[in-house]
Amino acid sequence: MRRLATIALALALVVPAAAFAVQPDEILKDPALEARARDLSRELRCMVCQNQSIDDSDAPLARDLRLLVRQRLQAGDSDQQVLDFLVARYGEFVLLKPRLEWHTLLLWGLTPAALLAGGFALVLMARRRRAVPLQATPLTADEEKRLATLVDPAAPER
Repeated sequence: MRRLATIALALALVVPAAAFAVQPDEILKDPALEARARDLSRELRCMVCQNQSIDDSDAPLARDLRLLVRQRLQAGDSDQQVLDFLVARYGEFVLLKPRLEWHTLLLWGLTPAALLAGGFALVLMARRRRAVPLQATPLTADEEKRLATLVDPAAPER
């Protein structure tokens, strides 16, 4: 019995439970609108948690945003109109995947630019390493004696 409890505990820790923060009082009666609201909620960033969608966050602001999305959908807004409304109100940061526009080019282009710069730096370092030959300097007499004693301690000193 103890072994079974240990296995159950291990499985509970390994398999993450789906943690949705949507409360029962938030769910819309119309399943189609609720599905749209859930899809939109997965695209929107919680401004408190920042790396979670509002669908996954328990923060009060995330709840307010979920309710706002549902209100806009009930008012007849399209998905794009809801997103545009929230971007106009909170800025582009509210989107988990910001749109590709002129003012977000730095955001989208910085990662590829950093990767290219890093690759270029690696190529330059490899070229420099090959261009500079290693030059061995001859050992002095004292260094040769010391080396001989280290290699073969029984050998007589010269």
